[in-house]
Amino acid sequence: MPFQFGFMQNAFWIAAIVSVPTALLSCFLVLKGWALMGDAVSHAVLPGIVLAYILGLPLILGAFGAGMLTAVATGYLSENSRIKQDTIMGVVFSGMFGLGIVMYVGLKTNVHLDHILFGNMLGVGPDDLWTAGIISAGVAAVLILKWKDFMLHAFDPAQARVSGLPVGVLHYGLLAILSLTIVATLSATGLILAVGLLIAPGAIAFLLSRSLRNMLRVAVIVCMASMLGGVYASFYLDSAPAPTIVLILTAIFIGAFIRKTVLTRRASARL
Repeated sequence: MPFQFGFMQNAFWIAAIVSVPTALLSCFLVLKGWALMGDAVSHAVLPGIVLAYILGLPLILGAFGAGMLTAVATGYLSENSRIKQDTIMGVVFSGMFGLGIVMYVGLKTNVHLDHILFGNMLGVGPDDLWTAGIISAGVAAVLILKWKDFMLHAFDPAQARVSGLPVGVLHYGLLAILSLTIVATLSATGLILAVGLLIAPGAIAFLLSRSLRNMLRVAVIVCMASMLGGVYASFYLDSAPAPTIVLILTAIFIGAFIRKTVLTRRASARL
């Protein structure tokens, strides 16, 4: 049984901890059309991590700083230029990721890049659990308490502004939450696979729900079940937990899409 090993227990704990904030955030990213933003920020934190290592600072500080710089720069450029947001994200993301690779290659160190890119869920320690737990609790609390404000901002920013909501605070606050969430998942899934947790749960819940309230619930349930199930299955499949989790989420998304398609065709045939 996997539960008798300490490293597997930590893997289950980190999976349960990060599943809640990533699931909640993924719903707003999907509704707002910011799926590529999660991809861009998750890749762009690499130079911050390398710089933090050079300066002897905690890696999470470098990751958060680079993530916020990327998110704010992308948001500012998209609002103050005629270039479309996806184009700006592509330029900023590729530039930051390229800078991170150049910095890492030029740095003589024994630190393996694979752990940064793909995570090391089976190597999670108490410090990683505490860091992820504190960040996850804060992110989840903000999203749960302010979900109605974020919902209005996602669907109709103009109406949110007219209603007196601080649109600027919500906009950059969501970007800050995105960066913090990526930092929380850094030790679990790494930079590349983190994007799966930031998109798939919200996309699945969107196909299975009719309201945002239910969408948030479904996303959390699906994400937590997939993460815990992926860690459990990886023990018997002798595979890495993070890719196994992403494959499970992908399979659920395909099943939800097929279900939605069948129900839509049945409804159209009755008319």
